[in-house]
Amino acid sequence: MEEFEQELRQAFERQPAPPSLKRRLMESRRVLEPRSHAFHWQRIAAAILLTAALGGGIVLHQQEEQRKGEAACQQVMTALRITNHALEHVNKQLAAHHHVSQE
Repeated sequence: MEEFEQELRQAFERQPAPPSLKRRLMESRRVLEPRSHAFHWQRIAAAILLTAALGGGIVLHQQEEQRKGEAACQQVMTALRITNHALEHVNKQLAAHHHVSQE
């Protein structure tokens, strides 16, 4: 058991970084930096396009709903005109019948 604990201590013991590690990290950062900058602008452009597409979809949906509302209003007005015409016709018939029955 003591041997196992010693192996664990050695495995978890802090090791100094290799001297070339910092240089390699800085070089890879310089190589990746232009790509990440372009990738950043691509993400912004994609977000703008997505926002514009969603906004356009919302506007189209609102226009379609307004068109449906106007069509429903026209149908109600037509139904009211037909009903008014029918009521006037019935009133004329009632008036004629009332006039005939009074004679």
